[in-house]
Amino acid sequence: MGADSGRYRGTESRISQWLRRRSKPQGAEAADPARAELLLAVADAGMPIAPAAHPQGYRCSCERIGCPTPARHPVSFAWQTQSTTDRAQIERWADNQPLANFITATGMIHDVLDVPLPAGEQALERLLTAGIDVGPVATSGEDRMLFFTATRGTPEDEDEWWPCELDCHPETMDAHPGLRWHCRGSYVLLPPARLPGELDVRWVRGPEHELPDPLTLLETLTEACARYAGSAGQSELDRGAVAWPMSR
Repeated sequence: MGADSGRYRGTESRISQWLRRRSKPQGAEAADPARAELLLAVADAGMPIAPAAHPQGYRCSCERIGCPTPARHPVSFAWQTQSTTDRAQIERWADNQPLANFITATGMIHDVLDVPLPAGEQALERLLTAGIDVGPVATSGEDRMLFFTATRGTPEDEDEWWPCELDCHPETMDAHPGLRWHCRGSYVLLPPARLPGELDVRWVRGPEHELPDPLTLLETLTEACARYAGSAGQSELDRGAVAWPMSR
């Protein structure tokens, strides 16, 4: 394991330290300025954010009966236009909604490559050992790892938009058990965030790292996903579900 990989294993960022604190009463959480600082660091990196639901025990704060994604979805249907990097607005949200999680809208400044956690950990080690620049990376709950990259862009001419069979939108998450590519029209839950069952979303590598070209990570990630699918014996994660369509 290389030196960078060792730092990945051993270094705790301020974000992970915040996430690992014991649960506090609501008043103490509201008074903690670190939360707003962490959100502003994301905004300073150019990634737009918007408020999201939060856990209430094992349920979702949206109070929707049978919410399919508790504490993982925006609070507003207008999240795409609401998402912002404006520091004053983010500070107001953080002050007025002390329990809220936040999402970041992808496809404007950044995309997110979302993979099963075991595959992501294996790929991250390989990438760092090979000296490849890896941008921000987060873990989401017990099962996913998020690799933040530069976006593929939004061309003025819609005919120039090249779709990918890995594109993932909030309503198609269940159809992508392998590698998900969050781009235009999608979002991911942003660290620091809390999930039901005392799970969380936390940074492994923070937003201070520069966003890489997604293609520099993709081959390693798809190979790791294919190996994970084979070793886990999960038929739904066949190679067609995780392979990059190179002909496009």
